[in-house]
Amino acid sequence: MEYSKEVEGKRVHDPFNKCMTTTTVSKCIWVPYPVIIGAGPSGLATAACLKQGGIPSLILERANCIASLWQLKTYDRLRLHLPKQFCELPFMPFPDSFPTYPTKKQFMSYLESYKDHFGLEPVFNKTVVRAEFDRRCGFWRVKTLGLKQDETEYVSRFLVVATGENADEVVPKIDGMDDFGGPILHSSSYKSGRLFRGKNVLVVGCGNSGMEVSLDLCNCDAHPSLAVRGSVHVLPHEMFGISTFGLSVWLLKWFPVRLVDRFLLFVCRFMLGDTEKVGLHRPKIGPLELKSRYGKTPVLDVGTLAKIRSGNIKVYPGIKRITYHAAEFVDGTNGNFDAIILATGYQSNVPQWLKDKDLFSEKDGMPREPFPNGWKGECGLYAVGFTKRGLLGASFDAKKIAQDIALLWKFY
Repeated sequence: MEYSKEVEGKRVHDPFNKCMTTTTVSKCIWVPYPVIIGAGPSGLATAACLKQGGIPSLILERANCIASLWQLKTYDRLRLHLPKQFCELPFMPFPDSFPTYPTKKQFMSYLESYKDHFGLEPVFNKTVVRAEFDRRCGFWRVKTLGLKQDETEYVSRFLVVATGENADEVVPKIDGMDDFGGPILHSSSYKSGRLFRGKNVLVVGCGNSGMEVSLDLCNCDAHPSLAVRGSVHVLPHEMFGISTFGLSVWLLKWFPVRLVDRFLLFVCRFMLGDTEKVGLHRPKIGPLELKSRYGKTPVLDVGTLAKIRSGNIKVYPGIKRITYHAAEFVDGTNGNFDAIILATGYQSNVPQWLKDKDLFSEKDGMPREPFPNGWKGECGLYAVGFTKRGLLGASFDAKKIAQDIALLWKFY
């Protein structure tokens, strides 16, 4: 690596002779530019923005590919839920030939092209196990493990956390799970409903993933049921021929959030009917206000609601307990199932390895300050992709981070 300094079990001096420490890792590398943890869209966007400003970076990725969540942990039928113009990364739009809602394969093709266009070369199979600011010398020390458990420590002035809010699966503990007798898998392991043809499958969770997995199972001749513990806003994917998201963005330029929410719910009632009648209870707070305040994304319906109304997808309330090939729900009803799919989402894993209590909350691994102020911490620490606003928020963060580092770079 350019300008890197490697040692093995020796005393390591930083380039400015500010400190000296004994390393116990097998390799220690000085990186004279920002270290970015995570090679997903957020990390790639930040590296590209930095490069546009003439600043190189080092991207560390625990998987063996870019955008591992998209490549390895998503189902086959997945498409972008939002129009492509709201999902493009900085300085490079989607190809004109792509549809409004690109497929998973098309999105990955776009990310690969993005990586190649900006000449980004992530270092794969590097799992960060600890990152800590060394106040004695003023640098971040990032310890990683490789495939063979080989340890490497990277030392840098700048650290960009781009692991995102969807780093690790959330697997709830439900009474009786060990007694089920059939497969229980997280939606990150689900690829297609073809494997469940003719089976009774319980999908736990009614977010976009849970609703789409249920639809995919139904289309593959499985018999899905949906366990809905809380309330959820279901919106049409499009209104008046344009995306609901795009319409919302336009309306918010002219009207307050609560007024836009009222309009959306009025149109929803006209287009989708009363979702309460099929067991999908709406929150008291409107969809946009709920998203802004708590980060809870509304469901954009792509056909699941029609399958629920027709009886092809059953809706149950929350689960009370699981028994052998069955489940009991909180309202006293029961159902028999061959498999359970947990569409229970993901969470940040930052508190597991980042030793910082200022920028990130130890409770949920998210920035303490809400968007748009959660991208910058102290001592050269940054966060990208934690806005709960998808790729649009990640691009905003990436640009701000690159601008901030560029200002400091002049004096560095």
